[in-house]
Amino acid sequence: MEQALRSLARRAVRLPPAARSCCFGAQQPSREASKGRRRPEGRRVVPIERTRGSEILFGVAPCSMALSQPRRDLFRLFLKRSGGPQRLVTGELLLQAAARGVPVQHVGRRELDALCGGRVHQGVCLEATPLRFKRLEEAEESGLGDGESPNRQVLWLVLEQIQDPMNLGALLRSAYFLGVDRVVTSRRNSCPLTPTVSKASSGAMEVFDVYSTDDLRSFLKAKAAEGWEVVGTASQSETVENVPIISCMEFRWNKPIILVIGSEGDGLSLETQLLCHQMLLIPSGRALHPGIESLNVSVATGILLHSICSQKLRNGD
Repeated sequence: MEQALRSLARRAVRLPPAARSCCFGAQQPSREASKGRRRPEGRRVVPIERTRGSEILFGVAPCSMALSQPRRDLFRLFLKRSGGPQRLVTGELLLQAAARGVPVQHVGRRELDALCGGRVHQGVCLEATPLRFKRLEEAEESGLGDGESPNRQVLWLVLEQIQDPMNLGALLRSAYFLGVDRVVTSRRNSCPLTPTVSKASSGAMEVFDVYSTDDLRSFLKAKAAEGWEVVGTASQSETVENVPIISCMEFRWNKPIILVIGSEGDGLSLETQLLCHQMLLIPSGRALHPGIESLNVSVATGILLHSICSQKLRNGD
């Protein structure tokens, strides 16, 4: 009997793995489970050739806004191959593309990822010519440059060396939403109008002109001489020589004004601060720890713009 058991044990060891598993009661994986464990081979993504000098917009809102405006030359609309909930959005984009005569190409997610450098594209990319800043002289030609205009509640937003594209996009979105008349940026050390800016602005950059100047200080001096009020921004701990600092809730909008916003790290330069008639402060809701005494530049600007523009709404203008 003992010899027979040893013989059976030896034969069990020599059995193939699947047979041994069955002999000892293990359940075999199903064919579906086995397929699930296989790693699919990576599909090679062939780069899509782009038109020379073009850029890739990404995201539903920027692409839709660009398609609706004649401000860019448009080359191709790229849509993700999919169905389901995205069909409605895709249908609207197809109609816009047809109206502009823009060719449509359906591609996979990986191709879209490669086109926009891995950013969140929402299944949509658009190849187009870049947008540039407009010359400041064009803003003056529009009729909003006259400080003696009967409409005294004119508001321009001036940006000094905003470098983060996400901040610039958020600033443009707030300015457009709240009714700012013009946005002017310093050309030196400032972020250009990139696809990331357009995405962060939720497409506002596609419908809202942005002007630039090489000489911000001369521009501010000229507007002050025309009767405009130049208003800067200050944090809790700042003091500016000979320039009063008041709460934004105390500010009264009774003439054309320019709100000047400084860079993310340093704020307004000293030279620009000294050109301001007064500085606005956003009061905090509690005692602040050192190092947390200011807001993100786009958040602070949104608060200040709302505080100013709400006066226009109350006055019924």
